[in-house]
Amino acid sequence: MFGTSGIRGPVGEEVTAALALSVGRALGVETDRVVVGRDPRESGETLQDALTAGLRESGTDVVDLGVAATPTIARSVAWENADAGVAITASHNPPEDNGIKLWQPSGQAFDESRRERITARIENEETDLADWDAFGSKVTADHTSSHAETLVEAVEIEQPLSVVVDVGNGAGSVTAEALDELGCDVETLNAQEDGSFPGRPSEPTADNCQSLAALVGSTDADLGIAHDGDADRMRAVTADGAFLSGDVILALLGREAASAGEKVAVPVDTSLAVEDHLAEADIETTRTPVGDVYVAEAASESGVAFGGEPSGAWIWPEETLCPDGPLAACKLAALASQIPLADRQAAVKQYPIRRDSVEVDDKAAVMAAISDRVESEYDDVSTLDGIRVDLAAGWFLLRASGTQPLVRVTAEARTEDELAETYERAKGLLTEARATVE
Repeated sequence: MFGTSGIRGPVGEEVTAALALSVGRALGVETDRVVVGRDPRESGETLQDALTAGLRESGTDVVDLGVAATPTIARSVAWENADAGVAITASHNPPEDNGIKLWQPSGQAFDESRRERITARIENEETDLADWDAFGSKVTADHTSSHAETLVEAVEIEQPLSVVVDVGNGAGSVTAEALDELGCDVETLNAQEDGSFPGRPSEPTADNCQSLAALVGSTDADLGIAHDGDADRMRAVTADGAFLSGDVILALLGREAASAGEKVAVPVDTSLAVEDHLAEADIETTRTPVGDVYVAEAASESGVAFGGEPSGAWIWPEETLCPDGPLAACKLAALASQIPLADRQAAVKQYPIRRDSVEVDDKAAVMAAISDRVESEYDDVSTLDGIRVDLAAGWFLLRASGTQPLVRVTAEARTEDELAETYERAKGLLTEARATVE
């Protein structure tokens, strides 16, 4: 039921009001006070109402944040002295999807054991419904400004910049508010909240952010920022309109956040460029499975100063254990105010990397077939998340998507020729496994 990013899927099929009610009842068994908010998707209001009903009939008090960024919701759990938080969101997924993600008071998403506990209660129809006169209360609150004030306190921008913020019709207006308070000249793009995402698809990729890149590159803007629908992700554009890769942003933010001898948590599909750039400053990397919940778990460990994913999730454990796209935007603006991002990018030695996704009928069976083949042919194999094979010239990773019927293929090498060979090895394994299983 719960993937690494919570519950997520098509509304009316996998995600329904009945499911939201069940999650509310299951969470209500162990909570007295819960913060609930949502991204702008139209289905979110109904799902939030259903989940809130499940909580309140369990005797749990609810703090309703309405439309809010996911990091705002996660941070509000502690601000409201609550036991948990719930974000009704499908993050960067298309508008027909929605989902439910649960948060701890630390700002960290529910870990595997907590997710399993909620799932078991739902499957066993375990509830603790209150008497008719002991239902929980509901109050409304708005913590967007609280979030912005927290970012202003956490970041110092030496030379205010001209920044374009592409909100993506999502809930990330807090970024514009914080940057404005930090003294920047802020222009917004796709700032009207609209869960159908008319301005661009929600996921902030290079293809989806061409308008942002063109606007930044054709004006005197110093930086472009892009969020997804719930603003847990952040991607960026340099002053000349170049869309920064997630690996480069990870390398830059990680090197700024960590000191010599400390560690940065990165998922298994991260580029060698990150490891090499951090190693120059005597900063180690520690690998995690793909998913911000795993990066957050690693970031909570002693000696880990930062965690990030190339997809756009960034975590500063001393601030919060949730991926905070607005905080990342402000941190990146602070770096750009000292040295232009294009110059910083040039200092990160990059290698050719290729990422692809292949739709499959039975991803578990395909991955099992790949595992059997790889274990017999390669020596340096990691199964931390999917199957990663390290070679002399580079590496490749085959892993099943946690939310879609896909197997993701990532390959990297130090030269284009070596990349072609490495990628073909990985793709060949996947093709043969599909033929065996399907």
